[in-house]
Amino acid sequence: MTQDSALDVLKSGRNVFLTGEPGSGKTHTVNRFIKWMRSERKVYAITASTGIAATHISGQTIHAWSGIGIREKITEGVIHTLQSNDFTMRRILGPEVLVIDEVSMLGANFVDNLDFVLQTLREDSRPFGGMQVVFVGDFFQLPPISKSGAVKFAFESAAWEAADPTICYLTEQHRQSDPLFLDILSSMRNGSTTEAHKTALRACATAEPPETRLFTHNSDVDHINRLELSKIEGAEYSFRMREEGIPFLVERLKKSCIAPETLVLKVGATVMFTYNNFEKEYVNGTLGKVVSMNFEGVPIVMTRDGRLVLPEMAEWSFVENGETKASIKQLPLRLAWAITVHKSQGMSLDAASVDLSRAFEHGQGYVALSRVRSLEGLHLEGMNDKTFSMHPRVIAKDKEFRELGV
Repeated sequence: MTQDSALDVLKSGRNVFLTGEPGSGKTHTVNRFIKWMRSERKVYAITASTGIAATHISGQTIHAWSGIGIREKITEGVIHTLQSNDFTMRRILGPEVLVIDEVSMLGANFVDNLDFVLQTLREDSRPFGGMQVVFVGDFFQLPPISKSGAVKFAFESAAWEAADPTICYLTEQHRQSDPLFLDILSSMRNGSTTEAHKTALRACATAEPPETRLFTHNSDVDHINRLELSKIEGAEYSFRMREEGIPFLVERLKKSCIAPETLVLKVGATVMFTYNNFEKEYVNGTLGKVVSMNFEGVPIVMTRDGRLVLPEMAEWSFVENGETKASIKQLPLRLAWAITVHKSQGMSLDAASVDLSRAFEHGQGYVALSRVRSLEGLHLEGMNDKTFSMHPRVIAKDKEFRELGV
């Protein structure tokens, strides 16, 4: 399906699952749909499963928008808290359309909880409280995190089935044009990677390793970032996270937050913002470099587009029944010479150095490799058998999506 055809379906008001391979133009199509809704004066909500994904469509996380946050169960108390928050109610009652990007990283339980909350607060028993819902994503991307280890995808939720989304499967390719690279990525999607494909990838070693480095583990990312920081001469500035509230809830907040407990910076450090602040014009995922420290010792960051930004202290909190049970505060920055594959999802890179020697998750290798535009820009530091692993239920479901696509 072309982007134009998908846009026509989106305009029809039907529930939609907009999908396709990386580089097929999902985000571009969503942005065109948003522009159309704006021209039609429709009220809409633009959300995503992660903060970085939300930056690509100028939205916010579905967790924050819905008020559900990191809760796994929706109790009467939670509903009462949401109903008593005028801001939350205005946010939920207003839209005619709800867009959820990177839906692959939302588990079935969250999607069902979201459906229940929207039906309850909007007093409308139709799926998602009667809004047109637009799921966007590719289930070959990273799966939802499951504490039990038993992954249940969004398309396996009762709410997804009830919404019965029209499948818009984009088939154009706008990121990669290298036939061999496209063949490798396609083989990964259908589970037919050959030794010839692996040999071609092993040969990928750019003359000069690119500055952007992707790793599967936080420990590798932290090691590279500390190493690069140590190469910069000058004073270190340390910022310690402040925390209040119930200890186990504080720990849960720390795990869900990518801001470090202790942030160590130097002038010249490459950094990434970890929090959305639309007034200051930075979002979770904005990249930049520390150019100086102000008289209060707060870093001044120059973003990639040349803006000077003074970050404000950010707060992450857990609120229940209108009461803040736990909170953490930190400068919304982290070092970013290296980033995890998880955080790279949604990016398009001209070149990247990728280490998949410790890949451990379905789709991890696919996400990392598909960030790069061509084999010429790929510097592969290592890979293992898990590099080519895709979840079997996703492979089967993707074939169904292709067949059902309009």
